[in-house]
Amino acid sequence: MTKSSVDYPIITLDGGAATGKSSTAKGVSARLSFLHVDTGSHYRALTYVLLRRKIPARESGEMSRALEKLYLSAEISGTHATLLADDEKLTPSQLRCSEVNKSVSSYAALDSVRYRLLRYQRWHRELAIGKEFGGLIMEGRDIGSVVFPDAPFRFFLEADTETRIRRRSEEGQDDSVVARDQADSGRKNAPLLCPEGAIRINSGKLTLQEVVDTICETVKSSIVH
Repeated sequence: MTKSSVDYPIITLDGGAATGKSSTAKGVSARLSFLHVDTGSHYRALTYVLLRRKIPARESGEMSRALEKLYLSAEISGTHATLLADDEKLTPSQLRCSEVNKSVSSYAALDSVRYRLLRYQRWHRELAIGKEFGGLIMEGRDIGSVVFPDAPFRFFLEADTETRIRRRSEEGQDDSVVARDQADSGRKNAPLLCPEGAIRINSGKLTLQEVVDTICETVKSSIVH
């Protein structure tokens, strides 16, 4: 029998840009031996592929055909799953280039793009079970509200604007976190929001270790062995 997201440990980790989702998810994944999935990289990967194919960020027959023909799979390294687009693994520099940073919110707002990735993202539950991981931790902007709304463990990270801008600057990235959050919060399909019932964590007032500890302790105290 296939396990549902209710009886299989799934952690959803949502939040705006530079709130520490990736660092936190990696820490929790390593601690609990959960499969880690970064959905932000999924949207960046599709944005990069569509830009390279010169397909504009708007709904069209060309867009629909390209997305339906695109073969999506995953490569697992340790506890992390990476998207492969037509068996191609994109580099961090490709995913974080300025052109992708400027365009990803436009592509992510398209219903066709979100639906294509929604199917792919939900598939990771079966992937995690099949690979015998203890659970799944998925980070993004609509995971607890759309992808796995019935997940037993849902968290929302937030931090003040100054902290988030400083984090991106320290990473050497050209990324307008405020503009992207405004665009993602205002879109009609799966907007960025704190899922109802999710636990809010202010990562700007805690160390990374404290955030990881908070999530791990919450999960461990609820899992019946």
